Amino acid sequence: MTLLRGRKPREAPPRQPKPRWLLVRPPGSPGYIRLKRLMRQLDLHTVCEEAGCPNIGECWERGTATFMILGDVCTRSCGYCNVIHGRPGAVDADEPERVAAAAARLQLRHVVVTSVDRDDLDDGGAGVFAATIRALRRRAPGCRIEVLIPDFSGRESDLRTVLDAGPDVLNHNIETVARLYRIARPGGRYDRALELLERARRLAPGVPTKSGLMVGLGERWPEIRTTLADLRRAGCELLTIGQYLRPSVAHLPVDRYYAPDEFARLRETALRLGFGHVESGPLVRSSYHADEQADKVVTACSA
Repeated sequence: MTLLRGRKPREAPPRQPKPRWLLVRPPGSPGYIRLKRLMRQLDLHTVCEEAGCPNIGECWERGTATFMILGDVCTRSCGYCNVIHGRPGAVDADEPERVAAAAARLQLRHVVVTSVDRDDLDDGGAGVFAATIRALRRRAPGCRIEVLIPDFSGRESDLRTVLDAGPDVLNHNIETVARLYRIARPGGRYDRALELLERARRLAPGVPTKSGLMVGLGERWPEIRTTLADLRRAGCELLTIGQYLRPSVAHLPVDRYYAPDEFARLRETALRLGFGHVESGPLVRSSYHADEQADKVVTACSA
C-alpha cells in the first residue's frame, strides 16, 4: 500500500526496475556547470532542477534551460510532480529582468518560461509572465519565446494578458487522460486545459499552441487516442509525449514503462491526427529540444 500525500491509500503495482533506455549519465559537463553557476548568480529557478528532469545534463550542455518564474513553491499538489507545494513567498518584481539578462548572456535562440501554480495571486501570475516576455524582447531580441503556462483557474482575462505580450509559442500541458485527473491532477480539470488551448487559438491565431502528455500512470491506449484527438480539436499543433517517472515513494506509482517502439506508434498516431510536430520518447519532456520542435510550425505561421 502506498500513501499519496494525504489521499486514501491505494494498491500500488509491483515495483518495476527501470528499463535500460531510461538510464542517463549524471550531469557534470563544463556547459552544465557554467549554466548552473549563472542560475545561482542571478538567483533564478529552473524547472530542469526543481522537477528533476532526466535531460538536464544534455540540455544544459547545449546551453538551453527552462526558466521557472514566480518562485519554487506551488499552490497545487499534483501526484506526479516533484516541485514543492505549500504557501509561496512574495512575487519578485526584478525576476523578469534577471531571466532576460540570463537569456542575453547565454545568447539563447529559444527560451522557455514556465512557473509554479500561483492560485494565491489574483491573476495567477499572468502579469509576471507578460513582464518576462517584454523583458526578453528588449534584452534578447533575437530569441524566440515559448511560455508554458498554468491554467489560471480558467480565467480568460489572464490568458489574454500573456498573449497580448506576444509569445512565439504558447504551451499548456494536458498531462494525462481525463479519467486520471482526479488522482493525478486534483487542482486542474481536463476540460479546462482543453478550453485554454482552444481560447488561445481563437484569441491569437498566429501563436502556435503546444501541449504535453505523460504515459505510465495507468492510462489505456483508447484513452490516449481520445486525448490526442481532443487536443487536435482544440487546435493544438505541437505535442510532446514522454514516460512518467516517479520522483519518490510519496508520488503516484508507475503503472508501466512504455517501450521505445510504443512511443514511435504514439508519434505516428498523433501525426495522422494532424499535429504539426510531435516529440515522443521515453525521456521526452515539454521543453526537450523545444527550439527544434517549434522551428517548422512557427516558420509556417510566420509565412
